[in-house]
Amino acid sequence: MTRNVLIVEDDPMARKLFEIILESSGRYHLEASIESASLAEFYCMTNPIDLILMDVCTALHASGLDAAARVKEKYPQIKIIIVTSQPECDFIDRARLGGVDSFWYKDPSEDILLEIMDRTMAGESIYPDTTPMLKLGMASSIEFTPRELEVLRELTSGDTDDIIAERLHLSVHTVKKHIKNMFQKTGFTSRTQLAVMARESGLVIRGF
Repeated sequence: MTRNVLIVEDDPMARKLFEIILESSGRYHLEASIESASLAEFYCMTNPIDLILMDVCTALHASGLDAAARVKEKYPQIKIIIVTSQPECDFIDRARLGGVDSFWYKDPSEDILLEIMDRTMAGESIYPDTTPMLKLGMASSIEFTPRELEVLRELTSGDTDDIIAERLHLSVHTVKKHIKNMFQKTGFTSRTQLAVMARESGLVIRGF
């Protein structure tokens, strides 16, 4: 049986690679290929979709994770695989919470992607054991506590400690303490350097 697939991917090269993999598989049919997750629900409503390959950070600043949760709520029979190159530590937990069937960190291997698609369509839920390990200054990404990562994510917004503290329901003293701890771990000496390097590494991504 041929399965109908919707690709949601804003990177032209990655989208083209997924299209080629589907077309050459002999068992998956490309129903549609779009750039923004904001249109995913519409395509599920108007097309016979069996499986979605969904990036997290898509065009029009639309979150693939938010779109996946909405699709699973309305169309639970549709299988969804989140595909991302971003190591953001929060993505896996949010995907599970949203009912996403499987999660895959992008690599150029056709066989691995098709295996994950096949197993997902067979009813399995495939998730990586851990996020990719990164270096941030002198620190490894696994050295940060969950709370430090929350503060770090908010730090990339450029907001003040007062605003970050209010948003996370913490005291300003606690926020400053977490930032100081991250300075010690990374060797960085400024908020700007810490925030910029964290964002550029993909360790934390705010807004998706």
